[in-house]
Amino acid sequence: QVQLMESGGGLVQAGESLNLTCASSGRTFGIHAMGWHRQAPGKEREFVAAISWTGERVSYADSVKGRFTISRDNAKKTVNLQMNSLQPEDTALYYCAQSATMGSVPDTWGQGTQVTVSS
Repeated sequence: QVQLMESGGGLVQAGESLNLTCASSGRTFGIHAMGWHRQAPGKEREFVAAISWTGERVSYADSVKGRFTISRDNAKKTVNLQMNSLQPEDTALYYCAQSATMGSVPDTWGQGTQVTVSS
């Protein structure tokens, strides 16, 4: 019923930036909170950022606060993650996720886009 597709990942050097985009096929995109999670090799998936359905509230993991910015465009049914000052520890597979609220467990996931940051 709903499909999420991430794009924008790639290989960059430390200090550089990337802008990830998640596009949704769902008709109810505008009433769902959206977020980004990541999973590095050998580690469990972790929360990165989230945004309310109105776009008025955002939340970030401490590790990315001040460097990453999440935003959404409900008309285009997309959510973005602007990642600045990337560091090697940011290397991971980044997933887009949909949830009922910012505090809810995601109910829909994308396939992920790889972000690799070289030292």
